[in-house]
Amino acid sequence: MTSNLKNINEKIRTAEEKSGRNEGDVTLVAVSKVHVAETIRPVLEAGQRIFGENRVQEAAEKWPAMKEDFDDVVLHLIGPLQTNKVRQAIHLFDVIETVDRPKLARALARIFKEENKYCDVYVQVNTGMENQKAGINPEDADEFIALCRDELGLNVTGVMCIPPFDEDPTDHFKLLKSIADRNNIEIISMGMSGDFEKAIEHGATHVRVGTAVFGKRPGY
Repeated sequence: MTSNLKNINEKIRTAEEKSGRNEGDVTLVAVSKVHVAETIRPVLEAGQRIFGENRVQEAAEKWPAMKEDFDDVVLHLIGPLQTNKVRQAIHLFDVIETVDRPKLARALARIFKEENKYCDVYVQVNTGMENQKAGINPEDADEFIALCRDELGLNVTGVMCIPPFDEDPTDHFKLLKSIADRNNIEIISMGMSGDFEKAIEHGATHVRVGTAVFGKRPGY
């Protein structure tokens, strides 16, 4: 796994160079969902510090102990967040990448104040407008970002998307970049194991890579 991590970081650096980006412009979020602590620890020991998890409960079971040993870990929630899990989520995660509806945004704003605990948030955009997928529709993104920032006071630092699996992601990456640009959002989280180099070409600042780092997920 440490060789996988080195290989991915080299590919990110190469993609940055090819795209005319500065070295270090792109951050690797190592997606550790469904992987156990024993699998994750070698990647931590190799220096990776930013990780992504899909489920609040799974993260709660494995990350507190690892954070005691690696207290500079930054943990991103990259899966859907139910409003009844918000309180637990904000104590586990440093970044919530999947803010996608007003009800969730309002719950976050309320519980941030109640707990006096704040996280950076990204707005998830459903660039393919897929019924089965989370995310705000692209035509509603500007209004939703304004709601989150101006009315609710959320610290919206990024946008994210998951393009349809059966389409060329290029147009989806371009669309997310355009939404970020016109809303003065610097962080663009897009690209996974199969397409992160293309995402970097089109402006990604964060790429979410799991399989290419950890190998095939257990049970898949």
